[in-house]
Amino acid sequence: MSNLKAFFNSITPISKESWNTLESLFIQKELKKGYNFIDAGQVAKEIGFLENGILRGFYRNDEAIEYNKHFFIGPCFIGGYASLITGRPNQIVQQALTDCKLQVASFTGIQKLYDTCPDIERAARILAEQFFVQKEQREIEIVLLDADKRYQIFQNDFPQLEQQIPQYHIASYLGITPTQLSRIRKRRTGK
Repeated sequence: MSNLKAFFNSITPISKESWNTLESLFIQKELKKGYNFIDAGQVAKEIGFLENGILRGFYRNDEAIEYNKHFFIGPCFIGGYASLITGRPNQIVQQALTDCKLQVASFTGIQKLYDTCPDIERAARILAEQFFVQKEQREIEIVLLDADKRYQIFQNDFPQLEQQIPQYHIASYLGITPTQLSRIRKRRTGK
């Protein structure tokens, strides 16, 4: 739980009273490699704090082709955010690529704290703003930058991830084929 407290305090100071109330909402869980935190079509009810491990967020088209949208590396928050806010079915699956340790809470339970714990509401707003900026930046990168530049950004944003997950997941995230990724890597390393 100390990781969660440190994470919140790195965003904005949380009072002891607010922390005690918030902390009581979270339950420790583990998510084994290959299992999903949330599936497509499911209405999200919980938000998770990923203490350690790696998840991927992906969607699947009508031909069952998967497209990786995001990687989550602890510490960070996970969950079907659009579904949590709208109450509509989730579209992006969140799957564990490694065994993961989580703290999980009811999103409604957290929202109920906003009136009595303005510091919690402020933290939630800041997290939403950060999420929006990341999402917009990712959309710009995928549309305006070539694959070489996207790969360079991936390496900066996710150092060491290449050694921990299959290359086809990275290629999907970059919007290229595994063969294209292999060519880019060879050009960059000279091998």
